[in-house]
Amino acid sequence: MRVLVALGGNAMTGPDGSAAPQAQREAIATASHHLAELVAAGHEVVITHGNGPQVGNLLVKNELAASVVPPVPLDWCGAQTQGTIGFTLLDTLEAALAQRGVERPVAAIITRTLVDADDPGFTHPTKPIGRFLPREQAQTLIDHGERWEDRGEKGWRRVVASPEPVEVLETHTLHTLLAAGYVVVTAGGGGIPVVRGADGSVHGVEAVIDKDLTAALLARAVDADVLVIATDVAHAVAAWGTPRAHDIGRVTLGEMEAYAAEGHFASGSMGPKVEAALRFVRSGGSRSIITALDQLSAAIDGHVGTVIENPERER
Repeated sequence: MRVLVALGGNAMTGPDGSAAPQAQREAIATASHHLAELVAAGHEVVITHGNGPQVGNLLVKNELAASVVPPVPLDWCGAQTQGTIGFTLLDTLEAALAQRGVERPVAAIITRTLVDADDPGFTHPTKPIGRFLPREQAQTLIDHGERWEDRGEKGWRRVVASPEPVEVLETHTLHTLLAAGYVVVTAGGGGIPVVRGADGSVHGVEAVIDKDLTAALLARAVDADVLVIATDVAHAVAAWGTPRAHDIGRVTLGEMEAYAAEGHFASGSMGPKVEAALRFVRSGGSRSIITALDQLSAAIDGHVGTVIENPERER
């Protein structure tokens, strides 16, 4: 099968959330172990990943250096983290494949994701990013053109646009690499956000894109058989935090949509993952899976995870 795996932020940091370089390398090596199992089983694998902790580190560096050098814009932050995580995945995944005697080339693509310049997020940004700062420290960044809001006792926090992904521009390159037998790392952090001008050219913008929503879009664009959203739990949970809590196993599209409509999934955690899984199946994909990173192989084999199936494709 052709499988697109979206790695969550937990796959990029240490068990305690540490984003220190060594902790990141060790976490990515662990993720590569599980990805290599899929490749060794004969699947075509496309990998995308989060970059929240890594971009967060760059934002702190921006803040500390803002009085000396101009802050790096978010599209540059996305490109830098795609490069860093991509090269680390190349190293660790090649090593994991070699340990299994699997000869498959691996490539990482610096990837742009097109968004709509008229997306309402650009006029009314609501996505909070980075840390809270005192008013006087935030002012330096406001003077550089960033938008910050007063969040009360916690301080000021930056808000940016989080537009809907429209198209992954490097999709043709991805198809070419897949046809040549590559395992491909692409669209990290949801892709570098770009808009298209009237003359057809594209340029980066200050925004962040939900990486799971881009994964759903990309999975359809590359004709993936399965979209796997790898997180830190084995299943999505209905009625979480209540006595009625229960794991969600194999469900139809309609059943999962009903769970979502009932408000079972928090917008800041499981909600975007469920929405991405639903979008892939709604748009014609055969199957979406939400499961833990260390359960990837078992989930693909149908033994674990929240599995959302398209009844039309199953017939």
